[in-house]
Amino acid sequence: MERTLTGYLISGDIGGTKTLLQASQLQDNNVQVCCERRYASPEYSSFSYILRDFLNDTSTFGIGSSVASACFAVAGPIAKQEATLTNLPWVMDKEDIAREFSIPKVKLINDFEAAALSVEVLSAGDLVTLQTGNPHAGGTRVALGAGTGMGGAWLVWQGGRYIPLASEAGHMDFAPANELQARLLQYLRKIFGHVSVERVLSGPGLTNIFNFLQADLKSAAGLTQVRLEDDGAAQVTDLAFNHKHPIAVKAMDLFVEVYGAYAGNLALAGLCRNGVYVAGGIAPRIIDKLREGGFMKAFRDKGRFSSLMGELPVHVVMNPKAGLLGATEEARRMLVEND
Repeated sequence: MERTLTGYLISGDIGGTKTLLQASQLQDNNVQVCCERRYASPEYSSFSYILRDFLNDTSTFGIGSSVASACFAVAGPIAKQEATLTNLPWVMDKEDIAREFSIPKVKLINDFEAAALSVEVLSAGDLVTLQTGNPHAGGTRVALGAGTGMGGAWLVWQGGRYIPLASEAGHMDFAPANELQARLLQYLRKIFGHVSVERVLSGPGLTNIFNFLQADLKSAAGLTQVRLEDDGAAQVTDLAFNHKHPIAVKAMDLFVEVYGAYAGNLALAGLCRNGVYVAGGIAPRIIDKLREGGFMKAFRDKGRFSSLMGELPVHVVMNPKAGLLGATEEARRMLVEND
């Protein structure tokens, strides 16, 4: 049951590359954004330094000592409200944050819990539909997405609203679907030993695919070898889209095929009849490639269940602040609902 309340909210989307923080005012249950800042996460030794800087920066709004609720979406697993970031040497603890910054209500959620929570507040303009499907009201949903890593969360209908179920599904085993993908798996095993989905579906994963194809394809023999950064996703997409580099084009095709198959696996595992939402930083940048058909072909290619896969709605989340929206919505809920 919701109550009418007023107060300031802090929300954050904290990843290995960037941290977005937002301060909002809750007025009669309506959220009004006051200010927002972006920080380069690797430049700080802990999250506390970022939050302190943000609160000092926003002190002119009178927010610092009046924060009633805070929710932070974190790129990493959370246990007992303590989080260790997957791609940063940070540890975040709910009680430590509440005590240090005198915030009565603090909650840490997985970054894809936040992305999943944003689905309820996204506008139609925030989505690109790849498959309309046949949505079932109250059916399970899933949000997934590649960026610095690969994240995912399911949404189940309980008590009149959707409840997010966090996961670390990006660290499931990579399952090749054809001979080329099987060779990719063997190539990556020699480098990493265990090969998770994230080794393929992420910024560094796209780099891995490109490097594999340079070594694997005979057509690469006549091309100048390209050296990429550890996360060379931007380089690969530039080579593919702007320069039509044949290896980069092939890398993008392979990335999209694996992405579609993996999205289909998560959708099938949760029987997500009310929607599959592809979020993360990469999907909006390659939306034209996702619309070409390779993604959905791989999504539906589930043998005897291919017909069922054609019934599931599939959308791409174009709003780059979906995680922040979800964290803000949870911070609002923490205040207005009787837990």
